[in-house]
Amino acid sequence: MTKVQGGGESRPADAPPFPVAPPPFTIAQARDMVAETLRKSGLVLRDDVVADALMVTSELVTNAMRHGGGLAGFHAEVRDGDFRVLVADRKPDPPLTRPHPAGGPRIGGYGWLLVRSLAHHVTVTPHRSGKHITATLRLA
Repeated sequence: MTKVQGGGESRPADAPPFPVAPPPFTIAQARDMVAETLRKSGLVLRDDVVADALMVTSELVTNAMRHGGGLAGFHAEVRDGDFRVLVADRKPDPPLTRPHPAGGPRIGGYGWLLVRSLAHHVTVTPHRSGKHITATLRLA
């Protein structure tokens, strides 16, 4: 097995860049974990910032469950004034942005666009057993 060295530890090459907890069972549970992470940060956050973090989490977890073969890992943290959430799933395919259908509004398919518009930075890291998507939002 290929290993990646870093931070004094050895991880499999397809391991996420930071420790990933067992995934939540539901989208609501993921949002609760994020709300608790934000609360424990001790930062005074505006309601819209918290709402954005919860929305990004909901969309990433929903996409992993609906399109990514299931949620394989989850991590949320606050560091250096940023909120970062990592969602791992079981399909290496990148998220898709569906084109707007001619002649009418589209129902659904806005999650990835929403994540990309709310997050300051988003990375998609495919690997042989799935992918990790990390979204970073500024809290200040």
